[in-house]
Amino acid sequence: MLVTLLTDFGTRDYFVGAMKGALLAVNPRAHIIDLTHDIPAHDIAAGAFTLLAAYDVFPQQTIHVAVVDPGVGSARRPIVVTTPDYFFVGPDNGLFSYVCEREPDVRVFHVMNEKFFRPTVSNTFHGRDIFAPVAGALSNGVPPEELGDLVNDYVRLAPLAPSRAADGTLNANIIHIDRFGNCITNITRRELTDELIARGIVLQVGTHQVRSFRRFFAEGNVGVRELFAIWGSAGFLEIAAVRTSAAQLLGVERGETVRVHFNLS
Repeated sequence: MLVTLLTDFGTRDYFVGAMKGALLAVNPRAHIIDLTHDIPAHDIAAGAFTLLAAYDVFPQQTIHVAVVDPGVGSARRPIVVTTPDYFFVGPDNGLFSYVCEREPDVRVFHVMNEKFFRPTVSNTFHGRDIFAPVAGALSNGVPPEELGDLVNDYVRLAPLAPSRAADGTLNANIIHIDRFGNCITNITRRELTDELIARGIVLQVGTHQVRSFRRFFAEGNVGVRELFAIWGSAGFLEIAAVRTSAAQLLGVERGETVRVHFNLS
């Protein structure tokens, strides 16, 4: 069984290795993949986006363990989320919100059966003591119903989809900035069709306007500091620049508003 790990732990400490050990102690045959351990510390929204961007490229029945958990040791619940094709294990703090928005058939279980935890549970390391062994149990074929009760009041982040103003303007946000400085928005092809793009669009970010739309980064004669829009690999509209950080050119951080104006004539 394939199990992925996504955390904000980094790799300099023992945390990731200990999680793997706890999981393998339950199922020595589990195949563990590191999705990433470089989520910014305590950044639940960043973890939720990264999980959304990557979870469905894995084979069916993959178990995704995600631990970005500033509320560890508090009353927040450990949960297992199931979809028709995947399992997700982690804290009930919104980390799985975007996956739950996308998936049509989601069930969420409050994990309460302590026989699937490690014998001693630390108040500061549920990744090792709860989430890893629970993932091991799932990989051994334990049904989620045996782990705890079905719940409907799981924590949700604000909806990912952009909104529309009365005049038709699309009000979106930058939801992620990757290591290249590409600014990933929450705009998908549902909101921005090929027909609308062909008519002409203007992306307004602060005082900057982006009018160019590219199919790939090196298309045409693009200046090094020229900003353009492009569909990214995660299915969201990105603002980019060739061999330059678009985020630095725009002077923006995650959360910045992006307004899309349409030529509807």
